[in-house]
Amino acid sequence: MRIAIITTHPPSKGSLNEYAFHFVRFLKTKVEDVKEIILLLDELPSGESYSFSQEPDEVPIRCIPCWKFGAIDNVFRITKAVKEVIPDIVLFNIQFASFADKKIPATLGLMTPWVLKRSGFNVAVLIHNIMETVDLKSAGFGSNSLVVGIIRLAGNIVTRFILSADLVAVTIPKYVEILERKYGANNVLLAPHGSFEEPTDTQPSPMPGGQPTIMTFGKFGTYKTVDLLLQAHEYLQKNHPGLRLVIAGTDSPNAAGYLKKMQEKFSYITNVEFTGYVAEEDVARIFGEAWVVAFPYTSTTGSSGVLHQAGGYGKAVVLPKLGDLAELVLEEGYDGEFFEPTDWKSLADAIARVIDDPDRQMEIGLRNYTAANGLPITEVVDWYLIHFQELLKRK
Repeated sequence: MRIAIITTHPPSKGSLNEYAFHFVRFLKTKVEDVKEIILLLDELPSGESYSFSQEPDEVPIRCIPCWKFGAIDNVFRITKAVKEVIPDIVLFNIQFASFADKKIPATLGLMTPWVLKRSGFNVAVLIHNIMETVDLKSAGFGSNSLVVGIIRLAGNIVTRFILSADLVAVTIPKYVEILERKYGANNVLLAPHGSFEEPTDTQPSPMPGGQPTIMTFGKFGTYKTVDLLLQAHEYLQKNHPGLRLVIAGTDSPNAAGYLKKMQEKFSYITNVEFTGYVAEEDVARIFGEAWVVAFPYTSTTGSSGVLHQAGGYGKAVVLPKLGDLAELVLEEGYDGEFFEPTDWKSLADAIARVIDDPDRQMEIGLRNYTAANGLPITEVVDWYLIHFQELLKRK
């Protein structure tokens, strides 16, 4: 089959680019099932371009930058590109803010699955969050209750457009329940998230040695914030003078300039590194140096790819006591020390319980490694291909 994927992908810094990178990395090895992969990607800034390594025995990849984050006409751009390549399956790898950080272009972009379905294409959507479980104020989409109410109403309408696809995949069991109960959906499936790395015989050590290091990774400024983590780090340095804090990643599209403000505000705190964007080839080093991976979230917007990455590298984690994230930990067998989401002292205590107790650090890291590698993403790709084949047989 020929598969078109609407997504972001490195070197784009857009949301879910990491997931797409690893999904495509394994999809291109499925030569018995896939004839061509067509990536319909967001346009890069001037001077940047996409490139893909290609082996002779892999599925050929065609790259078409055809939409732009924030553009109001993305639905027309993407539809035009799909009609030109005529794939057997169109797969969306998206969340509610994939196409824009403004309400109207974001909403119009999310109508694309419905437009393509109406145009006669086979459409599958992997949606990483749903409106019903997103704290809109924390996520940067609503400044007051009236705005939040309007966005939720629009979100309900957009969700129905997304559910017009042939197949809608979500990664958390509660999402399936909500979509079936509230919208009467019968085309929603629970999809495994998968770990980004293939299991190896040599398990990475949760105890990396070197300077004790806290690391956090992501796009910050909305529901992922670093102020409490910086305060916790300052407090912990009293008893851990060599402790490092590495803040790896960039601003959220909804919070331009956030990390620069934090860097300036907390410039007096020592042993803090703001890495900026982390290229794919540097991800293993960043995780490898960490003694503990912190998740300074005030709310969640779905399954955490960073948690799966941390597990893949055998890392101990500290997690907020939040619904979706806590459910994921329980459902998929992860472990970690928990803290109250708005309490820097609780966060500091959770980190201390890890870095001061080598046995606990080892226990969490090994358990997370086992959970992450129980289902590598290459098997997740097979899961999608099986469902795509069943969909094509029904046509």
